[in-house]
Amino acid sequence: MSTVSIPRWNSEGVLPPIDSADPTSASRSPYQVALADFVLHFGTSEPRCAILDGLLRYRAALHAAGLVEGFQWINGSFLEHVEVVLNRPPNDVDVVTFYRLPAGATQKGIRDIAPDLFDHDSVKQEFRIDGYLVHLDQTPKALVERSAYWYSLWSHRRDRTWKGFIEIGLAADDAPAAGFLKTLAATGGQP
Repeated sequence: MSTVSIPRWNSEGVLPPIDSADPTSASRSPYQVALADFVLHFGTSEPRCAILDGLLRYRAALHAAGLVEGFQWINGSFLEHVEVVLNRPPNDVDVVTFYRLPAGATQKGIRDIAPDLFDHDSVKQEFRIDGYLVHLDQTPKALVERSAYWYSLWSHRRDRTWKGFIEIGLAADDAPAAGFLKTLAATGGQP
């Protein structure tokens, strides 16, 4: 996966959905970034570092269940500059994990191994993740419908402000990101 730089928040406190200088370019949401870059960019405070810790633990749980092929769309107030716009820290991070089953595995088998990963409330409580799972091996029509749903839901705030979001590969080595997070957490998110 080729990655790009994470754009800065715009005047509305969101990631811009497109490159306003070249609105038809491929430089648009979802921005494909490396996990380490995501941690470095958004690990700017103690609350954000705590949420990033939950994200890394969630990814570790997915990996332990055998879900290592796919990608994650990341969004929610975590990607917004809520500290300035709403005068509060983010509460969690929204994550849709698009995954493929390991060879020989079944959906039921994965659910039997890690039932809590498929329980929205458990994931939210344990990891501070507003998490959803989308199986990539469903019918093309169903996959297009799920992708269109999430894209249309996440491409704007409730007040209709257009915004961008992030895509991170699921199979990436998370150790560098964990190292960066440990350093950021020790300083309260300050470099």
